[in-house]
Amino acid sequence: MAVTETRRAGSASPRTANLAAVLRALRTGPLSRTQLAARCGLAKSAVPGLLTELAERGLVRPAGVLPGNGRPSRLVELHGEDAYALALGIEADRLSALVTDLSGRVLAERAEPVDVAALGLPAGLDELARLARGVLPGPPVGVAISVPGLVDSAAAVLRFAPALRWRDAEIAGLMAARLGVPAAAIAVDNDANLGALAESAEGTATELFYLGGGTAVGGGFVSGGTILRGARGFAGEVGHIAVDPSGERCSCGRTGCLETKANLAALLRAAAAPGDPLHDPSPGVEGRVALLKDRIRLGDQRAVTAVHELGVALGIALSTVVDVLDPDVVVLGGYFAELGEWLVEPVRVELAARPLGQARVVASGLGLRAPLRGAAHLAAERLFADPTLADPTLAEEATV
Repeated sequence: MAVTETRRAGSASPRTANLAAVLRALRTGPLSRTQLAARCGLAKSAVPGLLTELAERGLVRPAGVLPGNGRPSRLVELHGEDAYALALGIEADRLSALVTDLSGRVLAERAEPVDVAALGLPAGLDELARLARGVLPGPPVGVAISVPGLVDSAAAVLRFAPALRWRDAEIAGLMAARLGVPAAAIAVDNDANLGALAESAEGTATELFYLGGGTAVGGGFVSGGTILRGARGFAGEVGHIAVDPSGERCSCGRTGCLETKANLAALLRAAAAPGDPLHDPSPGVEGRVALLKDRIRLGDQRAVTAVHELGVALGIALSTVVDVLDPDVVVLGGYFAELGEWLVEPVRVELAARPLGQARVVASGLGLRAPLRGAAHLAAERLFADPTLADPTLAEEATV
């Protein structure tokens, strides 16, 4: 599906806003015209014209009838098989790409182990663009890139990613040139924010805090389906909450930060002696965590103790988050999700010991792929925000 250049922010017409409202409502499943009017706050007479335009743009189609007494109501559903949302992931040791259609159905996915820091910014983005071209069936309606660092999402600039050794990287512009799409079609966001967005889109909760573990530790807070970013866009950096005043010195200059105990390398150092296969990076995060899980199940006391102490440290840090933000649910994501069987309970115990620790604690069902799924949701959001970006198809193919 071809997509035209986006408008300036804030310039959408009332009709465009109504088209967007109808298209968003259909994200939940097929609806009748009466149901759409009620959900979108529109006059019932306005809905047919909006549906006709959306159908002409290839975005909706008939979906049978709503059973019931009297005259049957015709249903309409999303028709987004040719609207491709491209999600790209940059991690310290891996590049990944995922394509979904407008309904969120995964059409293609690929990941490759890469030492991204060793490659450097230009070569790293070259590899990412090659991976993207390998999975894309056609021009994307939107692109979103997940990165592990501080992101100015409004400018689509990665300000600093210690794990990548990238600073002030204008990723949207650089990737636009490589992919042949407008820079305005590319969003860039922190991986924890996107993990939180993915969990919200999955219906986990409307008020949730997502804590992602990997080479670093980060958090994202979603309220009412919106990522809360703070004044400079850096909200959620919980990796630098102090959990052990006598602990190790952190890269930020302070002592005993959560990140010194909870990044994957720190956990593996606590779980196994130097020279142990757990310290071999070649199996990647998934392979190393799978090996650690095997050790725990076999009763390796050092591994068991390391993971339990990690859970306690997470609980201490999250108690501050829960006191300040009051989320309904705390989601453990990234490699924490893979170890949820052993981490959820010590986190719950720490939260329950504090007066305000009422949040439910769960392991992400999306695991390590949550940021990429959140990126796909964000990429599709460009078209949901402005359906007129989709070029019209032939009217005879668009009866609803």
